[in-house]
Amino acid sequence: MITHIVLFKLNDKSKENIEKTANVLMDMKGKISELKHIEVGTDVTHSDRSYDLALVTKFDSIADLESYQIHPVHVKVAEYIKSVRASTVTVDFESS
Repeated sequence: MITHIVLFKLNDKSKENIEKTANVLMDMKGKISELKHIEVGTDVTHSDRSYDLALVTKFDSIADLESYQIHPVHVKVAEYIKSVRASTVTVDFESS
């Protein structure tokens, strides 16, 4: 299994914007067959090094992760994220 984690810092850190962005991410659930698990969390500590949102997704294979990246639902979400993010970081790793 492949775990794909993305952290987002948003330009607008208001509670409303963070909630809206979390909902946009979670809206992918059930719409992309390769996406086996999705979880979105919002930061609770608000430290200097904190990111605002975390996206955790799981896929059966690298090929499924690659298919997810170009899936129309994900592409639309990525376009929205580009319009609201200040920065992102990601890590992909094999998990059980």
